Amino acid sequence: MLNGKTAVVTGGSRGIGAAVARKLASKGADIAIVYSSDDNAAMTVCEEIKKDFSVNCRTYRCDVSDFEEAKKTVTAIKNNFGSIYILVNNAGITRDGLCAMMSEEDFSRVIDVNLVGAFNMIRHCIAGFIRQRGGRIINISSVSGIMGNAGQANYSASKAGLIGLTKSIARELAPRGVTCNAIAPGFILTDMTKDMAQQDEIKARIPLGSIGSAEDVACAAAFLVEASYVTGEVLRVDGGLAM
Repeated sequence: MLNGKTAVVTGGSRGIGAAVARKLASKGADIAIVYSSDDNAAMTVCEEIKKDFSVNCRTYRCDVSDFEEAKKTVTAIKNNFGSIYILVNNAGITRDGLCAMMSEEDFSRVIDVNLVGAFNMIRHCIAGFIRQRGGRIINISSVSGIMGNAGQANYSASKAGLIGLTKSIARELAPRGVTCNAIAPGFILTDMTKDMAQQDEIKARIPLGSIGSAEDVACAAAFLVEASYVTGEVLRVDGGLAM
């Protein structure tokens, strides 16, 4: 159980992030939800967590791609909770388009949020992890970062970068008892994907024959939090898509 430990979940106001926050709260963790824009959604998730699991939960609005803003947010979380034991870097955006027509701004913004944002959060949490000689970092990557995906040069690059970041951080922090792993979801049913017209076509490409749920990813995150002898791993949650 995670009683007395604090989990920070970026992009925690909906979808995979909200599911991960709820799963860790169900195991006793106090939750810090970091989100970018939707105050109501973040507060709703937070209030549900406090009601359902009787743990402490707070929300923090932050653009994780901003180094100083991320620093202030991590400082505020430490002031409120005392310490951070789990960091889940889930914040991410998409701006899809073929590379031949992709703007520099669209490429850079996706890299900044998805990859630089994860670095910023790790960078500002790392001193605490080292000092307490323990902790868990989980980066939410994607099978797009393993396989590549047409029309997602920016997104695939950011998610592949997260895998490299994960392995480097895992090596750096292993002597301090801190693990760092990545989860690579495949097609997951969320508010962003529920209306995809090609769902039948997608299911036909997945060996298990179905689209995954945010809860599937949350279960993987809970496993990695409890797995003290697993680090530098990329755990696919994709129904076999990227085998």
